[in-house]
Amino acid sequence: MKPVAAVIEKLNAVLPGRIVLDPDVLETYARDETIDLSALPECVVRAQSVQDVAIVLKTCNEHAVPVTPRGAGTGVTGGAVPVAGGIVLSMERLNRILEIDGRNLVAVVEPGAITADIQKAALQSRLLYPPDPASLDSCSIGGNVAENAGGPRAVKYGITGHYVTGLEFVLADGSIITSGGKYVKNATGYNICGMLTGSEGTLAVITKIYLRLVPAPPYSLDILMPFADMPEAVSAVSSLLQQGIVPATLEFMEQDAIRLVAAHLGREMTCADAGAHLLLQVEGASQQACHESLEAVAAACSIDPGRIYVAETSVQQERLWKGRRSIREALRAESPVFLAEDCVVPRAEIAGFLAGLKEYLCALSLRSVMFGHAGDGNVHLDVLKDSMPDAQWAVMLPDLKRAIYRRALQHGGTITGEHGIGHIRRDYLSMAKCPEEIALYRRIKQAFDPQGILNPGKIF
Repeated sequence: MKPVAAVIEKLNAVLPGRIVLDPDVLETYARDETIDLSALPECVVRAQSVQDVAIVLKTCNEHAVPVTPRGAGTGVTGGAVPVAGGIVLSMERLNRILEIDGRNLVAVVEPGAITADIQKAALQSRLLYPPDPASLDSCSIGGNVAENAGGPRAVKYGITGHYVTGLEFVLADGSIITSGGKYVKNATGYNICGMLTGSEGTLAVITKIYLRLVPAPPYSLDILMPFADMPEAVSAVSSLLQQGIVPATLEFMEQDAIRLVAAHLGREMTCADAGAHLLLQVEGASQQACHESLEAVAAACSIDPGRIYVAETSVQQERLWKGRRSIREALRAESPVFLAEDCVVPRAEIAGFLAGLKEYLCALSLRSVMFGHAGDGNVHLDVLKDSMPDAQWAVMLPDLKRAIYRRALQHGGTITGEHGIGHIRRDYLSMAKCPEEIALYRRIKQAFDPQGILNPGKIF
């Protein structure tokens, strides 16, 4: 009997109702949101407890069968795609918000809980869980931790890893460990939580998460500032931060992104003729404080307050952010196949980085759309395949990726800011990391997962 068949037989006997073998259902677990990547698992296990996870890992480890942990499947680098076959370990049923502890400002959740649901539960206690990835209505918190996800609020509040105070996790051999908890300071031993955050499911399977919460700001104001071009917008970002003004969000869209979204939504975008937009949210203890912050922003950016669009109502706020959050959807509608990158560079380098890339891509007759997080230098770069023949696109893609990454590195940045390495970038890791650091990664992987069963084909 093949190892995977033996594993399926054992798991069927001890985990009734959790095993999926229907080919049509398996097909839905063969992909995530990564474009043009799929691989069929031989079995899916829908775990319902930490004990289920331990049984699956222990059994698979004994037979050296690959295990691909999976959350909501919203990743874009192939992290949840079972490229080595074997078992997909789905965490979708481990989706409870176990506790919102208002006294300690901590949420205790399972990995399958949807990020937006955690935010809503916290807000009921006037608390805020700040990280807000673009897919927050559908992504799971376990995936956010595995990728160390960011979002528009990162400029002020930071990313997922800044809010993880404890983890319960299962090692490849089935050992169940809890590191950290509801306390926010911890100098006891190695920072295991920090090591697992961003590890992309290659070191352990997370089964419970402790998240730090903060008091929710009483009031906020969303604003859009138009600029003639990206250099002017980037200069405004630098002026803001140098003067100590840190908005809750600080996003940018360049002109091609503005036009693409306007066409997709079938409506005129606010300040549609601008060369670039900055989208900001300012917070305060009162509406007056928010408007004072708005005046400070205008002064720091040397922009006439009359040119700033202010979203006063919830309907206006939704309309303002709809454009930013619809870019990925608009890209898929325009060109079902496109290259999606998320490089990061020093904030002051954004304009030069984008200008050089635009010139390079235009010389290749390739359309591109660029947007992202101006506050932390995380630039989303999307190159459209359009009607290019598949064979020509496949040949061009590796060199295109290398050219983008090389430019990011030349500007003092790196190849990914929040989406991770996954499967699709593993061949380019050596561009950003030296051989000694990669060797260290491999030793860490060996210590956690000696058989190499956890999410093989990712990162390395």
